[in-house]
Amino acid sequence: MRAEIAPIRGEIDAALARVLDSGVFVGGPEVEGFERELALAGSCRRAVGTSSGTDALLVLLMALEVERGDEVVTTPLSFFATAGAAARLGARLVFVDVDDETLTLPAGAALGACGSRTAAIISVHLHGHPAAIPAGAPCPVIEDAAHSLVGVPLRGRAAALSFFPTKNLGALGDAGAILTDDDALADRVALLRTHGARPKYHHLAVGGNFRLDALQAAVLRTKLPHLPAWTAVRRARADRYRALLAAAGLPPELRAPPPHPLHVHHQFVIRAPRRDELRRFLAAAGVGTEIYYPEPLHLRPCFADLGYRPGSLPVAERACTELLGLPIHPAMAPGAESYVVDRIAAFYRQAS
Repeated sequence: MRAEIAPIRGEIDAALARVLDSGVFVGGPEVEGFERELALAGSCRRAVGTSSGTDALLVLLMALEVERGDEVVTTPLSFFATAGAAARLGARLVFVDVDDETLTLPAGAALGACGSRTAAIISVHLHGHPAAIPAGAPCPVIEDAAHSLVGVPLRGRAAALSFFPTKNLGALGDAGAILTDDDALADRVALLRTHGARPKYHHLAVGGNFRLDALQAAVLRTKLPHLPAWTAVRRARADRYRALLAAAGLPPELRAPPPHPLHVHHQFVIRAPRRDELRRFLAAAGVGTEIYYPEPLHLRPCFADLGYRPGSLPVAERACTELLGLPIHPAMAPGAESYVVDRIAAFYRQAS
């Protein structure tokens, strides 16, 4: 059981029992209630639940009529689903190198990469840091908010969310949603997530099975009111990390993620010299870490036909050799940040 569930286990058990007693397991009042509450939390008009964050991106691009031969501009530094959803529709990906400080897609560069065939820009709030959203774009701007949830106000045409269990607001399996102020777009997504049928067995479009389960919606409804408190803990832990790292006398090349008032710190990712050696040292000291991400998207074998080569997008490529996620879970033991930074300092003292 994830540690943050323990204090609200009774609430979750009651929510699950409510669904089991109702006999409604797909759609229904639990999903509708969660969508209303999520839209309110995200300060937008509509939320539409989906079967995963990946499917949220896919159905959103389908609703925007992205198709074979179109181009989609995005970042090379993200989880695979950001690019994979567009590729599944036959769109050609145009990767733009990231900002060296925030590691997100620069607004100006994204606009500069747009051409006559550009159908969408996908901007990613990487690790929970708000991305710049291009103003005046000639196409819809989609926010991949899998790492930021409702911590960042909606500024694009729509945002795709993930409720994978490890997310700040996690389900008990796969789940996702889209947020938008565009009623027509929300209605189109709602249509496409049920095979394009309205009413049942009358298909207006070719969609898919992208529905949110009632059990997941009930769990998410239970956890959603706790999200602001969990986010506050993450932010406090991130501030503590920054202060400790600044005082530890570490190599100047070691960089903490830049602060931002809306950063929700889904991950706290440093840029570390000798990253892989440091990771092994921390593992031996009982500190779990993760690499987000080990390889940029433009160099993945499945995208070889796009023609990118090592050196094409140097900022993202270098970041993939340096990035290391440190523990930042709200349920971490008190003082855990001090131990982690102490072990990091010990590694570099030993290496000097």
